[in-house]
Amino acid sequence: QVQLEESGGGLVKAGSSLRLSCAASGRSITNTPVGWFRMAPGKEREFVAGVRILEKERYFADFAKGRFTISRDNAQNIVYLQMNNLKHEDTAVYYCATKKSLWSGSAFEASEYENWGQGTQVTVSS
Repeated sequence: QVQLEESGGGLVKAGSSLRLSCAASGRSITNTPVGWFRMAPGKEREFVAGVRILEKERYFADFAKGRFTISRDNAQNIVYLQMNNLKHEDTAVYYCATKKSLWSGSAFEASEYENWGQGTQVTVSS
């Protein structure tokens, strides 16, 4: 079983950048798709970005395109979420999780993921 731990959140001003880390332990996630999600107060959890096995196989929510990127460090067993030009509406708890199946299920649905971390808070002041 894999355990995931998010880190890198914080309080920043609008326009700033943050890099979130999703560190895995217990087994390698090199061959496992990973997704980032977020949950803002009073809202449902929503998809942010995901990566399959190869870094070139990446996908983003519309609000993340052009501002966020996702990458892997297979040697460290970490998946990063680089967030640039942060906006107040990006304020949320950010979670990472592994996809249950490589070949089936939507990459954009939280129900297709497991091994959720505890989350890291991102607060963007306007």
